Amino acid sequence: MFKKVATAVAVLSISASSINAWADMNAAKKWVNDEFQPSVLSKDEQMKEMEWFINAAKPFKGMEINVLSETIPTHEYESNVLTKAFEEITGIKVNHQLLGEGEVVQAVQTQMQTKRNLYDAYVNDSDLIGTHSRLQLAVNLTDWMKGTGKDVTNPNLDIKDFIGISFTTGPDGDIYQLPDQQFANLYWFRKDWFDRPDLQKKFKEIYGYDLGVPVNWSAYEDIAEFFSVHVKNIDGTRVYGHMDYGKRAPDLGWRMTDAWLSMAGAGSKGLPNGRPIDEWGIRMEEGSCNPQGASVSRGGGANGPAAVYAIRKWDEWLRKYAPPGAASYDFYQSLPALSQGNVAQQIFWYTAFTASMVAPKSDGNNTVDDAGNPLWRMAPSPKGPYWEEGQKLGYQDAGSWTILKSTPEDRAKAAWLYAQFVTSKTVDVKKSHVGLTFIRDSSVRHASFTERAPKLGGLVEFYRSPDRVMWSPTGVNVPDYPKLAQIWWQQIGDVNSGAFTPQEAMDRLASEMDNVMRRMEAADKAAKVYGGCGPRLNDEKDPSEWLGKPGGPKAKLANEKPKGQTVNYDDLIKRWKSS
Repeated sequence: MFKKVATAVAVLSISASSINAWADMNAAKKWVNDEFQPSVLSKDEQMKEMEWFINAAKPFKGMEINVLSETIPTHEYESNVLTKAFEEITGIKVNHQLLGEGEVVQAVQTQMQTKRNLYDAYVNDSDLIGTHSRLQLAVNLTDWMKGTGKDVTNPNLDIKDFIGISFTTGPDGDIYQLPDQQFANLYWFRKDWFDRPDLQKKFKEIYGYDLGVPVNWSAYEDIAEFFSVHVKNIDGTRVYGHMDYGKRAPDLGWRMTDAWLSMAGAGSKGLPNGRPIDEWGIRMEEGSCNPQGASVSRGGGANGPAAVYAIRKWDEWLRKYAPPGAASYDFYQSLPALSQGNVAQQIFWYTAFTASMVAPKSDGNNTVDDAGNPLWRMAPSPKGPYWEEGQKLGYQDAGSWTILKSTPEDRAKAAWLYAQFVTSKTVDVKKSHVGLTFIRDSSVRHASFTERAPKLGGLVEFYRSPDRVMWSPTGVNVPDYPKLAQIWWQQIGDVNSGAFTPQEAMDRLASEMDNVMRRMEAADKAAKVYGGCGPRLNDEKDPSEWLGKPGGPKAKLANEKPKGQTVNYDDLIKRWKSS
């Protein structure tokens, strides 16, 4: 009798299990049909991938995990839509919280310092790759995927398809983060205004060359002056030739560490980041993992002529050519302000805002026509006078999934499943259409983006072009991003307020970075806090021993404003398409 009852219970158990699995597959089918289209995978391939997630998630069914990212449209879609899909398909509930970028960095730093599990995973900028690879407090994903996390690593993940995987790879060659969203800072301009014959004629009369996409900062400055000073009004609207922000807040620091100095030409040649001097001005020799200093007196470039020039131009353009009040804007206020339709160009514009810039005219967006076609375009960033071939040309944000070692293993595995789900080939094309923050080469080349490209102002063409590699995040020269990044904004704010000249501010910034790195060096020597890859500062020398020397910071140019150069936008797009 007992045997029969046990057999019956087993049969019922198997039947219940089968019903639950079938219910999960039904949920997957619903999401694949109703939400996850288009995709680079066929529906059958999508269902096969979803079946893998269902099976891999069984040990964690009913678990509730917490993840954190900054607030941009891509993450809003993940938080509002993809968490629901993931729970219905896998049975794992995800609380995907959204906060400002500074709060995300602070949470990561707090968890690393306290070893308390605040969140089970973060979408943490790859700017911290130098930090994570040195401190070894983040899970080494290369080891994880082969070892502890092998049972929860999607065989269809296809790491090589991620266009920013080099940004999340440490100097040891291992991957520490998985890209989730990616966007670049490019040049933005009102093509409808640039195409007007009357404005073209007037610009050439004043400046002696064609109004077009600026190739160098000289042309950008001329165009800024042209619209703000000479044109002033278009169709009854007061217009300006430049937009930026200057509010004394942490994102003012990121405005500069996000490769502003490299656009001017302050760093060394080398991709994805300059060596030996990166865009922060920190020196680290090729083949080494030990930063040697930021000051020119130590062979760095943070207070060198090119860096000082970059800060001077930021401050000058903001004062002379931007709309009133721009100096008090922060990052989140300045970029959407373009939709008001009174700015001709912006040299430092993030493609993450493409989604809002293609919103319909009925939503108050004055930079699209009645049919929803953009009146604006994006193009490569202009180059400063210190820039030379072989350098990076701008910044590319790569918000990337990061799991800290302080997270319990079962929670880390469940979070890793969610991270792979929201970046999977099943999901990614649709997510890319929502947020326009491409992470997969296969997604940007999907036919649906060929069809949509004309309404995206050059975004698709840029990400399909080989030029995209010239935009990159903070690299491995920066030994501890949270500690060093917080130094920047106060110094830059002192320039905007008039308290210090650009040279004084950058001298102080370089000195403070060296002081912080000196403390890191002591900690690393005493206890290998940075795994032996902490700073090893060069002795100070007279700056003349470094300036203009091979591998050293660049000497001051006699002429920092060469003749302006522009290109025709349509010719540029043809070149991108042909490549």
